[in-house]
Amino acid sequence: MRENIIIAVAGNPNCGKSTLINGIAGTRLHTGNWPGVTVEKRSADFEFEGKKIELVDLPGIYGLSPYTQEETIARDYLIYGKPDAIINVVDATNLERNLYLTIQLMELGIPIVIALNIYDEAEKKGYEIDIKSMSEMLGVSVIPTVATKKRGLENLLKTALDIAENPELHYPKLLNYGEDIESAVKSLMDQIEKTTLKGKYPLRWLALKLIEADDLVCSEAAPAESGIHLDKVVSHLKATHDMDMESIMADARYAQAAGLTREVVSKKTMPRKREMTKIIDGIVLNRFLGIPIFLGLMYLVFHLTFTFGELPRGLIEGLFGWLNKAIGNLWPEGSKSLLKSLLTDGIIGGAGGVIVFLPNILLLFLAIAILEDSGYMARAAFIMDRLMHKIGLHGKSFIPMLIGFGCSVPAIMATRTLENRRDRLTTMLVTPLMSCGARLPIYALIIPVFFAKSWQGPMLWTIYVIGILLAIASAKILRSTILKGESVPFVMELPPYRIPTIKGICIHMWERGWLYLKKAGTIILGISVVLWAMTVFPILPEDRATQFEKEKQIINSKNINNEEKNEQLALIDNQLAEESLRHSIAGRIGSFIEPVLKPMGFDWKIGTALIGAFAAKEIFVAQMSIVHSVGKADEGSETLREKLKDIYNPLIGFCIMLFCLISAPCMATIAITARESGSWKWAALQLIGLTLLAYTFTVIVFQTGRLFSIGIG
Repeated sequence: MRENIIIAVAGNPNCGKSTLINGIAGTRLHTGNWPGVTVEKRSADFEFEGKKIELVDLPGIYGLSPYTQEETIARDYLIYGKPDAIINVVDATNLERNLYLTIQLMELGIPIVIALNIYDEAEKKGYEIDIKSMSEMLGVSVIPTVATKKRGLENLLKTALDIAENPELHYPKLLNYGEDIESAVKSLMDQIEKTTLKGKYPLRWLALKLIEADDLVCSEAAPAESGIHLDKVVSHLKATHDMDMESIMADARYAQAAGLTREVVSKKTMPRKREMTKIIDGIVLNRFLGIPIFLGLMYLVFHLTFTFGELPRGLIEGLFGWLNKAIGNLWPEGSKSLLKSLLTDGIIGGAGGVIVFLPNILLLFLAIAILEDSGYMARAAFIMDRLMHKIGLHGKSFIPMLIGFGCSVPAIMATRTLENRRDRLTTMLVTPLMSCGARLPIYALIIPVFFAKSWQGPMLWTIYVIGILLAIASAKILRSTILKGESVPFVMELPPYRIPTIKGICIHMWERGWLYLKKAGTIILGISVVLWAMTVFPILPEDRATQFEKEKQIINSKNINNEEKNEQLALIDNQLAEESLRHSIAGRIGSFIEPVLKPMGFDWKIGTALIGAFAAKEIFVAQMSIVHSVGKADEGSETLREKLKDIYNPLIGFCIMLFCLISAPCMATIAITARESGSWKWAALQLIGLTLLAYTFTVIVFQTGRLFSIGIG
């Protein structure tokens, strides 16, 4: 009796596969990448009925021909990974299309069980599916499931285990391709049995693929070198059929899928009415209403992100403020200590300043998860297709851009779904213009400082829309110049609308939120300490520091009221802090680049923070916390927002957000662009091009805004 069992889960995109896997594995899922590629791999290890099970989630595919990387990955795993069983997730509301993949999976010779998923929706639509007849016609077990409610999942898992442990009981009824093809298949199988290919591939599957002239199989199996006389076998077929063999066999599979569907599916007599999906699509996909609805939904997302995030953000901010003060009180009042500065200014002021924005990040990811799981995000790509087509791309390119709202790295990885290299490169280069989650802390810091509460949602919406418009304009320029060429037609399936499950959206929200939190506790913490050191060392010469102390003693000896005395002492403290910072490594770098930054309205402190932001965008907030706190007393010191409000104005605040939106993304994004494009020249173009674009736009906005304000004044 086997104890370790591997079960692969395969199915079409939008068949509910992810929900089904979440329902079975839940929090036991772990993610990574498939070996050698950037397509996400999800798997889970758990025990069921005393057996150790590994559940492997294969990429969503429509067939096993190697037209896309996802299909190649799925096929290679099923052939070379040799799982003990396959759970084929089939959408019960779209049976005919899904069965095309089922028929191909059955030809692999691996025990298979069908999860007839979304069964409740099929019933609501009036479909009656004869499960028993379907199982008998295919020769495999068919288990109705409703993954969102975990219905049928235990029975499905038990059935998969049973066929995995008893593969000899698995007798699928394979498609008969007709006398001519079947005769050729038998001839090839007899030849393969005598070669070294025996046992390396599923026998019948290999024969069929050789007849189809599958490029990947023919190159790997090398029939001529293996002693297989393929030409003799196929020549008769080519002579008797006008169509190519691949088309003939595809037609046969589609015909069987259609015939089986007609046999087992019937529809109840129901009152004539439009289905809910069609009703909603009639509104959200309307050529006039589609884009305004999309923009309205995005505005609502950003408004709620700020509105509901304000209270928990304030609580976390208060907690870190209390912690900062508590640690500061461990030293005598007014004392100078590098350890105290490291803990309060470096660690708490740096990494803590980023963690404060976790509620906003979680709320944004929650909203995006709801839109994705409901089926609306696919519509967003469809809506944008008309506009994208005008710039030489298509709606499918908008999917990576939408992913870019979360993080540019997986968004650039997602461009692998684009077949055309020019489309891939263009999408890759402009995706960082979509505001990633790492930029949100910058917006969440700046917007409440300089804009009234009623304007906070609109300002965030404006920044995101600017990014989208710039991405579209940049793509148009690229497709008209260095990446000029024909655009590929857009074909995309629109899934039915579904009510997202609480567990599903919470898992998606927390997975992304945890990555942000982990980054704050590792990378950002490390960089914060380095940047703190750069703002402290070298320490101001003792004679200069002593001079400031003497000035404070003179003020203390003056016969003036306490309020005036405190103001003068605070002014000296500020002067000491600024001179100490200017003397540091960070201050010297910031001062060196300040002349370049001034046309944008930035000073050397902002410049210092922008340098750190190249490592990770969130670092900007941490660095601003550090450069505005060094040298000042902890007790009663102003918050970072109050300091920014005293030093800068709304125009500079907006320019900071604009520059951070457009400028070169983080190091990880540049690295992944180089890897995905296959050349550092594209990464260099992205780095230099976006930085110059950001500088140009920010200078124009600041100088225009300044002239306008002078004119008003």
